[in-house]
Parts: sequence; structure tokens; C-alpha cells
Amino acid sequence: MKVSIITVCYNSEDTIERTILSVSNQTYKNLEYIVIDGNSKDETLSIIKNNSSRISKWISEPDIGLYDAMNKGIAMATGDLIGVLNSDDTFNTPTIIEEIVNFHKYNNVDAIVGDIIQHKEDGEIVRLYSSKYWNPEKLKIGFMPPHPSIFFKKELFEKFGYYDLGFKIGADYELITRFFLKNHISWKYSGITTTAMLIGGLSSSGFSSYKLITKEIQKALNMNGVEFTASKIKMRFFWKVIGFLKK
Repeated sequence: MKVSIITVCYNSEDTIERTILSVSNQTYKNLEYIVIDGNSKDETLSIIKNNSSRISKWISEPDIGLYDAMNKGIAMATGDLIGVLNSDDTFNTPTIIEEIVNFHKYNNVDAIVGDIIQHKEDGEIVRLYSSKYWNPEKLKIGFMPPHPSIFFKKELFEKFGYYDLGFKIGADYELITRFFLKNHISWKYSGITTTAMLIGGLSSSGFSSYKLITKEIQKALNMNGVEFTASKIKMRFFWKVIGFLKK
């Protein structure tokens, strides 16, 4: 089984080499690594070129945002499974892809859903973001599994479409809604902590971001014909707190 990993980057000189090395250090070798750079203005491109032997395919050109770049990577991918590794994140251990492939051998599903850890610059772990208690019905109240923990079959993108560029930060939510709720793909929770994510990403940067993603969650559900209660989505932070206290 071939696995494609896609990294999208822009002005990522501080972190991109660490990300590249976490892929090249994977024990599983039938691995295609694709890097999509958005025409960076810092030293990112030099770092990519210096590590080109560790990368299967890469391009550097202007794009119209994160999801446009991700779509380019998916179009270039030739693997059976596709995963995303952000340019300031790393795989949690060198055996992650091997674990994912072994899990898939015994659970031939459309998507594998796992966990990630979130950490500060100094490496301090601040959160385990787990999919253990997640199911697609929770999309209706604003909860999605951690996007970097999901490995999709490549064929899903050909059947059901790529990331919708009409979203600023919620195209991953819309795609997951389209795949899991509208088209009822098969999936299973792996229990694998796939990714170590540096906190402070595009969709985790304050109240204004919270308001925007709330709006885009509702847009995603509406687009896919999913009935929901807007007030539950707006109050999803409190449901998370209540769920944490119950655990």
C-alpha cells in the first residue's frame, strides 16, 4: 500500500525542515511525500531544495490560500491513502505510517481517524485532541475529529470532491461533513496519536476566529443538507467543557 503525505507551506523557514525530517524518518518506505509551497518570500524554498532528496514531488507557486494548495497536493498524489502534515507539525513517532498501514490492513475502511497532541514552542504538551468519543453525528453540534489525524482513501476525493475554496478556515469541516454525513463513508477510530501539532494554527487564534469558524460550520452543514440547531453550535465550547468534566 502506498501512502501520500501532503505538506502545504508558506514562509515556514522556522519549522519546515523539522516537518520534512519527521516524514523522511518514517520506518514505512512506500511513502510519497508532496510539498506545496505558496511562493514563500523567506528561506523556505531554499530549505525545500536542500532537502529535495527527501521529497517525492514539490512545487513553489502562488496560490489562493491553504485549501487551494491542499487541492494541488491531492491532485498530484498517487497513493492509496492520503494524509496531511502541516508545515509546523511533525509525526508523533517514526512508526506512525507503518501503524496506519497495519491498522488499515485489518480494517479496510474509507477513513482512519485518530488523535493528535498539541504543544507549545518549548515542547510542553498542552492537550490531547482525541477522536475516541467522536462520531459523525457530533458534526451537527460543531465537533470534528482532528484533521491531521485522518487518513483518507484517495478515491474519496475523486468521487466526492476536493476542499471547497469558498471557505476561509472551514473547508476541512465542510469536506468532513460531506464525506461522513452526506456520503456516509466507512471509518474507524484507530487510537493512534498521529501528529504533534504546534498550537496557534489558522483556526485556533482567538475570538474572531471562533466567530468565523462558527459561521462556516453552519454554512458547511447547510450546504450538505444537514439539519442542526444553531445555538448548539454557537455554544459548543461549553459542551466541550461539560464533556471534559464528565470524563
